[in-house]
Amino acid sequence: MEELLKTIAMGLVDEPDSVTVTVEEDERGNAVYHLHVAESDMGRVIGKQGRIAKAIRTVMKARATKDGVRVQVEID
Repeated sequence: MEELLKTIAMGLVDEPDSVTVTVEEDERGNAVYHLHVAESDMGRVIGKQGRIAKAIRTVMKARATKDGVRVQVEID
């Protein structure tokens, strides 16, 4: 799942080398993925009115459902 998020983000940004993903677990045992991109690429990842960010979260949740887990995506 971490590679999926990284691959999606790298396709959107101008500086793919700056894309990093970290994973931590929340208090309920769900995975929280933190996506870090360059400051100049933040708008590309979020999109107009957050549409691209919402689409990224939808894809990740669909994959998580297939795996039987719950995830959350934070864009830092």
